[in-house]
Amino acid sequence: MMEDGKIPAYVSDKKEGGDSDLEHNRSDEPVPYTGLVDEKDFGHVRRGLKARHVQFIAIGGIIGTGLFVGSGAALVRAGPLSILLAYTIVGTVIYSLMLAIGEMTTWLPIPGGLTVYAHRYLDPSWGFAMGWNYCFGAAMTVCAEVSAALLLIEYWTENVNKAVWIVIILVVIFLLNIFVVEGYGEAEFVFASVKIITIIGLLFLAVILFFGGGPSKDRIGFRYWLVKNPGAMKAYLVPGNTGRFLGFLKSFVNACFAFGGSEVICVAASETLNPRRNIPKAVRRTFWRVLIFYVFGVLAIGVLVPYNDKGLTTALKNGARGAAASPWVAAIVNAGIDGLPSIINAVILTSAWSCGNSFMYAASRNLYALAITGHAPRIFAKCSKRGIPYFAVTAVFALTMLSFLLMSEKSAVVFEWFINITTVSSLFNWLTLFFATIRFRKGYLAQGVTRADLPFRSPLMPYAAYYGFGMSAFFITISGFDVFFPAKWSARNFFASYSGILLFMIPFIFHKIWKRDSLTPPATMDIWSGKEEVDIYERENPPPEPKNTWEKIWFAIA
Repeated sequence: MMEDGKIPAYVSDKKEGGDSDLEHNRSDEPVPYTGLVDEKDFGHVRRGLKARHVQFIAIGGIIGTGLFVGSGAALVRAGPLSILLAYTIVGTVIYSLMLAIGEMTTWLPIPGGLTVYAHRYLDPSWGFAMGWNYCFGAAMTVCAEVSAALLLIEYWTENVNKAVWIVIILVVIFLLNIFVVEGYGEAEFVFASVKIITIIGLLFLAVILFFGGGPSKDRIGFRYWLVKNPGAMKAYLVPGNTGRFLGFLKSFVNACFAFGGSEVICVAASETLNPRRNIPKAVRRTFWRVLIFYVFGVLAIGVLVPYNDKGLTTALKNGARGAAASPWVAAIVNAGIDGLPSIINAVILTSAWSCGNSFMYAASRNLYALAITGHAPRIFAKCSKRGIPYFAVTAVFALTMLSFLLMSEKSAVVFEWFINITTVSSLFNWLTLFFATIRFRKGYLAQGVTRADLPFRSPLMPYAAYYGFGMSAFFITISGFDVFFPAKWSARNFFASYSGILLFMIPFIFHKIWKRDSLTPPATMDIWSGKEEVDIYERENPPPEPKNTWEKIWFAIA
């Protein structure tokens, strides 16, 4: 960037040998970039996340309480085939999302990430709305995970001092985020390791029980999918095929909540070492993570537990605590295996803590992004010498104090609101990111960049982006469809189901009226600011080369 803050008419990136490999005429009128604050006064985030951190953060964003516990409610409501189809379809949207933002992120792995992309490639109103929506929605997800953690702790003892545990959980998450980014990375590495080992172990257990290898020697097979035993799909709200279809539609809501936060790996791009090597690896492996952990996981619980399982339905009806509401625990209890439920409960507790940790990170970085794009007070762009936007982290921590609402007698209602707000909030984030990707493509093509110039590209693009955009819009539309049925209608249910839409639309409309901006023309879109710095960093800091066989194996994994 030039000293006067303007973008030069072209950028010439040099290879190590000095040959020019990219020189593009960018626009007739250089566009001043007003997004970044003065780093001399405010500092900046730094690259501290290693390859193993990136890979395990990506995994941690996939495996959460939505898989371990939330899938149980979905199973009881809609049946095994419905949830298998819903989780698979939403999984394809997540894979499309990772491919889409992978292209943007590797081109410009800069501070502010996803919010800055919306600001640059769409318009300031989109950036404003997405940034505040993401920040508040992520903070509410921390509150939801605190609620889940409290239920998990109550599994062992009912005499839980909620206030004390809320403070402990939030303070630990805060401390993991406030000192160095490596603290967040190391915590996710440990949490994700535990989740991976557990889910793989449960999948092996499911195969054993499927073929009758449990203590009861009962070969389960697909017996629970047979008609009236109880069947593969359950009617929801109305009887017959219409009801089964409605159950299938409602399963999308559970699936979207379960996959929420999968994009956090791209939020971390600006703090990742060698992002153009490590981010693409994490993106490409999303397919296998979705297939193994979610598709196979949901298939396993649908095979092992019927949707009318007495223990599971009773637990959910009575507001069971912790692992008692998990379909995995129901399967283990039905198989006559002792001792595992408490272990599963402990793992789910680490999962809730992990998700809270990730969303605290995501919320603070989006508040930081709002500050550097001029959409929030500049103080939130202030970073410590170790690259932590500590005012942003502290502000998000203060917002998560809403978790104390869980101490009220209507804590179940509060938890439901947290879930609905965060689910719809995530869907608007996905919608915006797909739209930004579509616009990014128009922008780089208009400015002379070809797909061959992108550090990461997918053969499924741009079709995956159009598919994801349409599906995200569809999920938002149906997110609260059941409140219009007499059995579910109430003003409270309506507001709980659709309040997440207001979380995005109010700031968007407010900013549009205030600034009267419009979509940025592709020819003047800022796809360049910050790129030269990243190019220099990548050239001067090449990824390490493996020195022996063990390192080759480790580098292949991480």
